[in-house]
Order: sequence, then structure tokens, then C-alpha cells
Amino acid sequence: MNISEAARRSGLSSKTIRYYEDIGLTAPVDRTENGYRVYEDGAVEELKFLSRARDVGFDLSECRQLLGLHRDSGRQSRHARALVLEKTEQLQQRIDSLLAMQQVLRDMASRCHGDEGPDCAILNDLASADDSSL
Repeated sequence: MNISEAARRSGLSSKTIRYYEDIGLTAPVDRTENGYRVYEDGAVEELKFLSRARDVGFDLSECRQLLGLHRDSGRQSRHARALVLEKTEQLQQRIDSLLAMQQVLRDMASRCHGDEGPDCAILNDLASADDSSL
């Protein structure tokens, strides 16, 4: 199948598929005499795998590790589990950080009158060199 069909089936864009091949994340595929890529079902399955991994938050380096495990018939599931648990912890740290930012913004908004006057706690906080108010 051509790259457009591979893109449709995998949920990735043609540009992303080409990029993955360029960086060596996926194996180069066969080409026709006129240079068009030809994708076999196995290549599309790997693209689907990568699409799902990216959808749940894995970066390209992590995807490379997961794809390596997927391809390795002698793999140990504990390696995949360790990657998932590490990603879970990273996501929790990011969630905690985002929640803290949200609280700061809510606090700033609650102290701003939001009226026609020039006094604004939000702008004052952002202009302040003292980080203790944030």
C-alpha cells in the first residue's frame, strides 16, 4: 500500500511517517521504481503501535524503546512495565505542577477587581520580583 493508505490505517500523517523513517524509528520500506514507498501490513502495524504509544504520552525516545521491546521475542514484560510506571510518575509530576499553576492563577484572579480601574493584582504579581506571591 502507498503512504497515504498507511497513514489512513495507522492514524499518523504521511509527514510523520516519513519523519519516523528519516530518524530511524521505523525501518526503511521498499520503494517502487519511481521512488514511492510501499508499506506491508507489518509496517502499518508498527505505525499503529507508535501512534498508540504517542497518544498515551510516550516521547520518541520512549517509543523507540517500546518498539524495540515489541520486536524482541525474547523480551521481558517487566521492562515495558517499568517504562509505563516511569511515564506514569512523570505524568503525575506534570499534573501536580499544572494544578499548582492553576491555583496560582485562580488566586491571582480572585484578588483582581476586574473593573474599569487601573489597579490589578494580576499585573502587580507578574511584575513583582518577589516570587513568594506566586
